[in-house]
Amino acid sequence: MIQVLCAQRGAGKTKTLIEMANNRVEDNKGHIVFIDDDKRIMFELQRDIRFVSTCDYNLRNHHSFYGFLCGILSSNYDIDTIFVDGLFNIINLDIEDAAYLFYELEMLEKQYDVDFLISVNEEEMLDCMKKYVVDLVCA
Repeated sequence: MIQVLCAQRGAGKTKTLIEMANNRVEDNKGHIVFIDDDKRIMFELQRDIRFVSTCDYNLRNHHSFYGFLCGILSSNYDIDTIFVDGLFNIINLDIEDAAYLFYELEMLEKQYDVDFLISVNEEEMLDCMKKYVVDLVCA
């Protein structure tokens, strides 16, 4: 499953993602990865969650982000959930690139049985993402 959490900047999306990740640890059978663009929240996550900061990598576009995700999945076949906080803080996307990235995410979801939970700001929401929105806060 792919889910997008969408709300205004400062509405608590990061806090919600952290709570979701921490709650998922208790009854999760596989491993959880939390991806963020900086290291500020690293100590708010339970230690069983693999935290990856993209500030240590040179991610510029949807191709590099897709390769980054493939690298994470290939290093551990037991990953079943990947949280991405602030997708547009990590990479720049236009409508075409976002549509292609979400198509690639669908393929990864099916091939590796992995769930993606992604947060975006309301003003960054693109039409190709709307079908994945969990809460229609910004439809």
